[in-house]
Amino acid sequence: MAGIIFQKIAKASPFLKAKLRQAGMNIKPEDFVKNTALSAFYMTTGFFVFLFLILSKFNAVKKVFFIIPPIIFLVMFSYMMRLPDIKISRREKDISREIIFAGRFLVIELESGVPLYNALSNLSKNYEVIGSYVREIINKVDLGTSLEDALNEAAELIPSNDLRRILWQIINSLRTGSNVSASLGSVIDQITKEQAIEVSKYGRKLNPLAMFYMIVAVIFPTLGVTMLIVLSSFMKFRMTLSILLLLAGLIAFVQFMFLSLVKFSRPPIEF
Repeated sequence: MAGIIFQKIAKASPFLKAKLRQAGMNIKPEDFVKNTALSAFYMTTGFFVFLFLILSKFNAVKKVFFIIPPIIFLVMFSYMMRLPDIKISRREKDISREIIFAGRFLVIELESGVPLYNALSNLSKNYEVIGSYVREIINKVDLGTSLEDALNEAAELIPSNDLRRILWQIINSLRTGSNVSASLGSVIDQITKEQAIEVSKYGRKLNPLAMFYMIVAVIFPTLGVTMLIVLSSFMKFRMTLSILLLLAGLIAFVQFMFLSLVKFSRPPIEF
């Protein structure tokens, strides 16, 4: 019965199988759903026991305890179902850091008269992330698959649109018999311009982010804590060590969120 439920959930996500392949997760969609549900159940149980020990003294909270586990489970399950998307995003960023240099390396190799197969083989030895995908293409060709078919299969599994564009350009050149290096050069130039635009957008984002950081994480906490200390001397409010530690924790959390936001906004480009 449970297996049927997992299969239905997997079928309800038609792109799950493709995402698992792009994320490098060699697992069936229904098995992934099953493992995700079990992990969410274990995490929900642990979190609920911890929450019960803390809030068991409050009678009002006891009345709503029965609706807390399903909510926690759904949140955990929904979040963990996004694991392939997270891995795909990481892989895409890693590829974007190498795509320009690897593309130019391939163009130089081809313009120097190196055959396409040998150029791809050299590329796989010099670049860690992109090289792993190219190495799979080389291995398939060595096992008897044609280079065009190997490139087509790799293009379906690659999570980066830029690298997929390069492979498609190579495939089109092989089919039409045109100059591979010339067509690749135009694609690399286009990707370079797009990355330059991303860097420009990132530079414009830094100014408001820096202003937000100065206000929320520096000015507001400094003035706020000072005002609380002054007001506590006139009112019956006592600034204890616990309150100060709580405020310090909140400030640290805000700064951590700011740094995470800056890191997330940074384009995956080496510049």
